[in-house]
Amino acid sequence: MGRRDWADRIACAADLQEEAIPGQTVVELFGDQRVLIEHHQGVTEYGKDRIGVRVRYGSICVCGQALELARMRTDQLVITGRIDSVVLSRRR
Repeated sequence: MGRRDWADRIACAADLQEEAIPGQTVVELFGDQRVLIEHHQGVTEYGKDRIGVRVRYGSICVCGQALELARMRTDQLVITGRIDSVVLSRRR
């Protein structure tokens, strides 16, 4: 069992908030206008209607209209536009 898996199990057992785990990917949706993704591993796809982001356990696809990266840093990115969906695809 990896170190992060162990930390995830401890947090779940202790009923801790997910933000308490260092390095845990956090996705926050602010209405239908903005998505914040913390602890990403890079952008894999970029277009006005679809932005793909790699995360530790798979990928996140944000779909909508007039999408753009409003801010991108090594630890977080912000996508703005009209958000229609946010989809998590786990790596197997």
